[in-house]
Amino acid sequence: MSKTPPDNSHPDNSLADNSQYEAIRDLKAIRQTKPDPLSAKDLHDILEVARWTGSSKNNQNWAFITVTGGQKAKLSEAGDFTVPLQVAPIAIAIAMAPLGYEFDIGKAAQNIMLAAQAIGVASCPITLHREEQAAATLGLPDGWRCRYAVTLGYPTDDAAPMKFGGRKPAEEVIFSERFGGKAT
Repeated sequence: MSKTPPDNSHPDNSLADNSQYEAIRDLKAIRQTKPDPLSAKDLHDILEVARWTGSSKNNQNWAFITVTGGQKAKLSEAGDFTVPLQVAPIAIAIAMAPLGYEFDIGKAAQNIMLAAQAIGVASCPITLHREEQAAATLGLPDGWRCRYAVTLGYPTDDAAPMKFGGRKPAEEVIFSERFGGKAT
């Protein structure tokens, strides 16, 4: 997998030499996975990171549901672009309690992906466009929602991000004080 070159525009580029920083910066969705099941240890380690993700007021208004086989295939019908979900050996559906926050779910998904990357497991976020169908498939209690899942699997030898191409220039996405304000 190719690495994004470090951004040398920052006057103090010390972060570019930090492996944790590089892992976060270089995280990519990987859709090509081997059919081999994840080891129990790898799955446990990833779920522990998810469980320990910070949440608003530490409410932990979520549930992590592992899905495989036929249940995973059924869940894939709740989304529109779910080929990675269909082919990966396992996925973690992230269910949100009635008083949960989407921001917390996003943090958990990112931590799942970072934990997977750290131990050599490929991951890909999946949007479940039909939440009611996902909730029914997962047997969620009333009021619970599931809009996102993360696929997991060992990467194939030729695994690579689907679209690799850097980022928009900083001046197009980073502003100071208000939208369009030149960043300092």
